[in-house]
Amino acid sequence: MKKYDIIVIGAGTAGMTAAIYALRGGKKTLVLERENIGGQIALSPKVQNIPSIEEISGGEFADRLFSQITKLGADFELENCLKIEKEGNMFTVTTDYSAYEAPAVILASGVKHRHLNVPGEEEFLGKGVYYCALCDGAFYTGQDVALVGDGNTALQYALLLSDIAEKLTVVTMFDKFFGEKALEDALRSKKNVEIIPGYVATEILGKDGFEGVRFKQTSGEKTFDLKTAALFVAIGQVADTDLYKDLVETDAQGFVKTDDMMRTSVPGLYAAGDLRVKNVRQVTTAASDGAVAATDALNYIATV
Repeated sequence: MKKYDIIVIGAGTAGMTAAIYALRGGKKTLVLERENIGGQIALSPKVQNIPSIEEISGGEFADRLFSQITKLGADFELENCLKIEKEGNMFTVTTDYSAYEAPAVILASGVKHRHLNVPGEEEFLGKGVYYCALCDGAFYTGQDVALVGDGNTALQYALLLSDIAEKLTVVTMFDKFFGEKALEDALRSKKNVEIIPGYVATEILGKDGFEGVRFKQTSGEKTFDLKTAALFVAIGQVADTDLYKDLVETDAQGFVKTDDMMRTSVPGLYAAGDLRVKNVRQVTTAASDGAVAATDALNYIATV
């Protein structure tokens, strides 16, 4: 079994920032990631809220972070974490390929896309229904597409899609957006964008293939069917904490509870980034969480 000082689970902004601080503290550090580096930020076409960086793609930002931790000496494994156990002062992290041991573990696995949970959604997932406009939008260049959502991610996706689609229809649950005004203003200035407020998707339509979406008024009974080449869903995220729910204390939504030093209810186990209970989930707050978690982990290791 390979032994480390600190194991970080998740290679998003929080996880890789934690790795930077752990490595600069002279600790042997392992970063585990099951999918791809960067987390949610890697899917953003434009990031404009990082101090001193006016604009950068999420993918480039993630690549820079990854380059930084590897140059500092981080071990990185693309493996799926299956189990975390603690015996005495040591944690054992078991993956689908191996097992690792460390006195401190930082959970930074982030969130996952919230689904509509309507008939036809799973059937047409990847065949007309998508959760990442950056990943799949280009397949529908020059076609009519739709998007549901009203937050920052939805606005960013909509701006990206408006540049490649013939027409984009944006449907929001309420009568307003809940993202940055600058993004909303930019979207409303697009001539090929139609915004339909006050509706929710109730069914994905199609027999032999994806055909469109049925919508119903949020506060009424009126419905309409929208024929479209693809539907992009951006209605928020849910905590990706199924693995930890029996290990640490969480809230009703599954987000991990921590104190202001990112400590969970288990000594030596930390949570950083979007998966923990917090009011603001942004790239800057994720970096802050990672820095705080690793700094306290360094102090904790010195005492065990």
